[in-house]
Amino acid sequence: MITHPVPGRPRADPHTPTDPRPWRPPIDAVDEQLIDLLRANGRASYAELARQVGLSAPAVHERVGKLEGSGVITGYTALVDPPKVGLGVTALVGVIESDQVDDVGLEEAMSALPSVEDCWRTAGSEGYVLKVRVTDIPALEDTISALNRIRGVARTRTTVVLSTKWEGRHGRTE
Repeated sequence: MITHPVPGRPRADPHTPTDPRPWRPPIDAVDEQLIDLLRANGRASYAELARQVGLSAPAVHERVGKLEGSGVITGYTALVDPPKVGLGVTALVGVIESDQVDDVGLEEAMSALPSVEDCWRTAGSEGYVLKVRVTDIPALEDTISALNRIRGVARTRTTVVLSTKWEGRHGRTE
């Protein structure tokens, strides 16, 4: 049977159901280069990107639009120096779940805490690892207490970051 793609609908997953790799839209070397350039400088103009990849600005604009539309590029952000905005303490907090836990409710409750900057679902004894940024140690203590009060959290394990050598892809700080 021959099937044709429906306009506006994504193509079916080309992998077999047993293939563990997630389906991804095709990305070529130019797209990869554009992604790397935008990760390094999300404010780069289409003209600047075009010069670096050897395409015209309209072609780059179209490619970036497709990367955004397909969900490969999910947004742009400003990077700030946390201590300069009053966030002098960073900690990694492992969350150990209780036996009966509602993952969705737990994740919503953790995301509601303003000091939780990042959240990763992990394998091992800790079900989640959170990056927490706060003003000082008493604020960290308050955040840990709030986390421990969330239904489904059995306990937490905290590592305070002494210094940051780099963050982000390959240590880019711009």
